[in-house]
Amino acid sequence: MEAVPLPYDQVAFRRDGVELARAHFGPGLKRPFVFPVIGPAGRELTRMGHPHGPAGHAHHDSVWIAHQDVAGVNFWENSGMARIAPRRVLRIEDDEGRCALTADHEWLDPTGVAWVRERRRIEVASGRGLEWRMTFDLRLEPAPPASNVVFGATPFGLIGVRMAKSIGVRDGGGTIRNSEGGVNEAGCFRKPARWVDYSGPVAPGATNGIALFDHPTNPRHPSPFHVRDDGWMGVCLTLSGPLTVSNQAPLHLRYGLWIHDGLPPVEAIEAEWRRFAAEPLPPDDPAGRPRR
Repeated sequence: MEAVPLPYDQVAFRRDGVELARAHFGPGLKRPFVFPVIGPAGRELTRMGHPHGPAGHAHHDSVWIAHQDVAGVNFWENSGMARIAPRRVLRIEDDEGRCALTADHEWLDPTGVAWVRERRRIEVASGRGLEWRMTFDLRLEPAPPASNVVFGATPFGLIGVRMAKSIGVRDGGGTIRNSEGGVNEAGCFRKPARWVDYSGPVAPGATNGIALFDHPTNPRHPSPFHVRDDGWMGVCLTLSGPLTVSNQAPLHLRYGLWIHDGLPPVEAIEAEWRRFAAEPLPPDDPAGRPRR
């Protein structure tokens, strides 16, 4: 496994020389994102934007981190001037079974004032066969001089995944399932769960999917998931109410995406979630300070 720096502020995550995913964090972007996400069949499992509303959903950047209400500022949609800006790449890691990128970002309001400092680690780990997992570890804290910042009540944030058109329930005949036995939007929409899986056809005779995992150490776990039959899913961190983050208590989050073959039984997804939940948490930052 290797994380390979590329021109135009990109890092490719590769297994045996084959790209599995790519992180984009250029200064001209509204927010960093990961695209593509390649499944076991060799096809893209995510897309940029809504297949039927590309203008209104231009903020659906494959796999992305954002929030609709941070101190009253909308970092979710593209309509305003707020953005999540890259500041520096801290570490690129290569190993036999996994690789990772760690970088710092600032959440800037339309006037350029920073409200949040974010440290993000994206790890890609090889799994069974051609399957693999991507893990996001986030630390968010107020940007000086603020001592606290409020993430307001909203269903939108903090992680979103826009699935490929062929995987969508409406467009391609895909299937959504969650850890509580819910099926499709009707059974999973804004329902608390440990995980949600979105699977569907990606090529003739081939089905792949992504299971989105909420980690048990995340605040308010199990969180509700915002899922749609039109092809997207996300974890609703603050659907139940606002969350205040302070210098003394930074917000730590871990989310996982299991990229898998076929339409696995729920027992297999649950087993993969349990492996994800049992893995040790990484250091708070590359300097090795422990996670609180």
